[in-house]
Amino acid sequence: MQLLGLRGHALLLHGPSGLGQYDLALALARAWLCECPGEQGACGACDSCHAIDVRTHPDLAVLMPETTSLELGWPLDEKVQKELDEKKRKPSRQIRVEAARSVIAFSQLTRSRGSCKVVLVYPAERMNTESANTLLKTLEEPSGEVRFILASEAADQLLPTIRSRCQAHALSWPEPQAALGWLLAAARSEALKPGDAASLQTCLQAAGGRPQDALQWARAGLTPRTWSSLPRSMAAGDWSLLSEWPMPLQLEVMQKLCHDLMAVAGGGAPRFFERDQLPAPPSWRVLARWSRELLQEARSVEHPFQPALSQQTWAARTRERLGSGRGAS
Repeated sequence: MQLLGLRGHALLLHGPSGLGQYDLALALARAWLCECPGEQGACGACDSCHAIDVRTHPDLAVLMPETTSLELGWPLDEKVQKELDEKKRKPSRQIRVEAARSVIAFSQLTRSRGSCKVVLVYPAERMNTESANTLLKTLEEPSGEVRFILASEAADQLLPTIRSRCQAHALSWPEPQAALGWLLAAARSEALKPGDAASLQTCLQAAGGRPQDALQWARAGLTPRTWSSLPRSMAAGDWSLLSEWPMPLQLEVMQKLCHDLMAVAGGGAPRFFERDQLPAPPSWRVLARWSRELLQEARSVEHPFQPALSQQTWAARTRERLGSGRGAS
């Protein structure tokens, strides 16, 4: 892995979502902290690798939104966990300034075992201005042997002062066959059903060609028949095909359907669905209004107040916009 040879103390891995920024960042952290690293990275068998596997390595700190930490199995600060357990507040979707201050304190401690300490920041674009500025000086001049890995799916949202202090590495978009090969191997390793090439190709289509995102669709059990039937079913207000999926995934389908209909209405080609799978697009005005509504929904989709009611609202609105919305406003 060529990244292992980089000497900078701060590395920024960036690219569109679904290209594996987090997995690559964690693999680098494992390799830098490993007691017996090889040419391909960490050995996977030493005490250091095991400590990372169980999320207890003393020389690794992760800086993440609380929602991401919970999703990926990283422990939260005791005080934060107590607040969440007592339902005093909901987990934050942003990287809070208190977490950034904890990382600064971590960077000033003496390392416990290996030759360096590592701070992994993901998704780095979730740092707000205050937390980013808090991290800035330490990122520029870390104390001791501290290395930073920032992983981002929207590097343009990072402060220029953060980007300028990192050695950037852009993740390249994989060729379709390479993406499908990786997805087939991942599906086999997880014994996913269905895991055949046709179903996984559909998952890649649903993910816009991004293999990491396609794996999430495969885990959800997406089939070619389901995906091809979704646009017209949704236009008719039928939510049965996706009602069991998580709310963020349902919203994502609506956004992709809206995107493809806008592309077709503008004379372009759809990206996520086949053209013959789409209902006739309504007017551009209707689509633009629907797009704005979906963006508004995205602000609270992680914590819907009443999921069942939200589904009913989404189904009715989609039917209104697409089923009877041609030419309407």
